[in-house]
Amino acid sequence: MLLFLISCFSFILLSKSFSFNNIHVRIMKSEWRFSISSFLVSSWFQKGRLGNTLYCQLISILTTLKKKMMGFGSKSKAENEEEGRICLLDLPELTLECILDRLSPAGLCSMAGVCSSLRERCISDHLWEKHMKQKWGQVIGAAAYREWQWHMASSMKKPNTLLPQTNQKGFLGSLTNIKSWPFSCFAQNLESNSSCQQRKTDLPIRSIMSWYLSLETGKFWFPAQVYNRENGHAGFMLSCYDAKLSYDFKTDTFQARYSPHGRRTIEENITWDRLRVPPVDTPSYDLHISDCLLDLKPGDHIEIQWRRNKEFPYGWWYGVVGHLESCNGNEHHCRCQYTDTVILEFKQYPASSRWRKTMINRKEHREVGNEADGFYGGIRKLYKEEEISMWKRLWPNQDLE
Repeated sequence: MLLFLISCFSFILLSKSFSFNNIHVRIMKSEWRFSISSFLVSSWFQKGRLGNTLYCQLISILTTLKKKMMGFGSKSKAENEEEGRICLLDLPELTLECILDRLSPAGLCSMAGVCSSLRERCISDHLWEKHMKQKWGQVIGAAAYREWQWHMASSMKKPNTLLPQTNQKGFLGSLTNIKSWPFSCFAQNLESNSSCQQRKTDLPIRSIMSWYLSLETGKFWFPAQVYNRENGHAGFMLSCYDAKLSYDFKTDTFQARYSPHGRRTIEENITWDRLRVPPVDTPSYDLHISDCLLDLKPGDHIEIQWRRNKEFPYGWWYGVVGHLESCNGNEHHCRCQYTDTVILEFKQYPASSRWRKTMINRKEHREVGNEADGFYGGIRKLYKEEEISMWKRLWPNQDLE
């Protein structure tokens, strides 16, 4: 069946060349179309080697064959130039869509700068959805999307500052000064004018491509959570705090802005593996409503909110459910899960530390604590192995004091 489709596809492409007057041009255009079709079919099975390579090879084929065709025939130079023009848009719709679907974000940006027709295709949301998910899926969640929507709504009322601006207008305007950025070939002007009317050459500000580029340039600060804030400072080991983050494409790291309370408010050079999407939709100053208290039993892995005092935001701290002092830990005789008192252990601290254990009431638990030991808030039980593995990977090399 596949061979039949390839044969039909090649025949259709070859048959279109019969309308040309000059025999040499007919041959060259037939060869070009056959080369393109054969190349695409063979490349279909090389998923790992597509993207920009595909784009560059296509352009190379088009340029080489166009030069050869310009030299054939006895027509005038102007006629040869007009007849010898070969456009990527001449490809069948499905073939062109296949090419665009396999381009990288930088490749799509390059292609979008060729002409208005390709631009309309290359900025389509369906082409950018997979790139958004592949690169940003692990750090962008519902909170970040709401933040983006709010930012876009406010940008309709004032000039947009998401991307750097230059004096150059139109489609090739605002990114040309970012020479080291992989998308510097695509200079898109995102600013809105005071009347909120968008030029035809502007990128739709609510498009996925617009969001992607705003994240890449680091101009959009998005909410996420950071493990072991302040580069693993002992005071925050095995914790996860809310922050606003900005991406630095030069170092492939992030800068974080934390709440104004605490030891520091800014941290740089944060790697991807220290970030996560907030697992619950609870603001950092609000108490999380625990829905797992009745299910807690010794050995369960948990995260619990904790803050130094009531003016500070909560962070999420890793711990495990322990046994009561009256229990010998024998799983066949343990009755801990049927009592109202739940022991929470933080084994990163030594047994003598005041931070090693705390107790909560599973039936009446709200926020508990004091100014000396801090305040413990809501609890979430960890069910997914990847969450538990992440905390174990962050485990300190030695006990904390």
